[in-house]
Amino acid sequence: MNQKTVKLVKSAVFLALGLIVPYVFHMVGMAGQVFLPMHIPVLLCGLILGPLYGLTVDFMTPLLNSLLTGMPPIYPVGISMALELAAYGLITGLLYKKTKLNLLVSLIAAMIIGRLVSGAANYILFVSNGNQYLLKMFLTGALIKPIWGIATQLLLIPVVVRVLEKSERSMTYGQ
Repeated sequence: MNQKTVKLVKSAVFLALGLIVPYVFHMVGMAGQVFLPMHIPVLLCGLILGPLYGLTVDFMTPLLNSLLTGMPPIYPVGISMALELAAYGLITGLLYKKTKLNLLVSLIAAMIIGRLVSGAANYILFVSNGNQYLLKMFLTGALIKPIWGIATQLLLIPVVVRVLEKSERSMTYGQ
């Protein structure tokens, strides 16, 4: 099958997961701001499909979520999340897929850069609307409140990537 078609189908799967997983979390009463359910499929997308697909799918995911479910609210959270998650996809794709950097290092670097992008976007969006955006707000939203989601990502994502890569290798080589 054509490689672009395969990547397009996988992109659609990651986008669908980015819509379904947060919805399920909210349905069972688990806070998205704590567990970050949308982050798992978008981080996987960049790691598996590379920077272009990661950037595109990851940017679209929170915006589509906002349009379809109302969560996150489009302004300012949806916009800043779109930029944050796009950074995740771009950075993981560049570091892991293009430069072949270690998986965990790529993941951590993307998580740091994405959170900095989110902080900058929130600062611009809040201040331009006449509100304050303090360092305490950034730290609470980016590191303290989502600590369980961050821990889950660091434990789960490397395992899932390794399983997917092994599965793809065995399918490719018929093992």
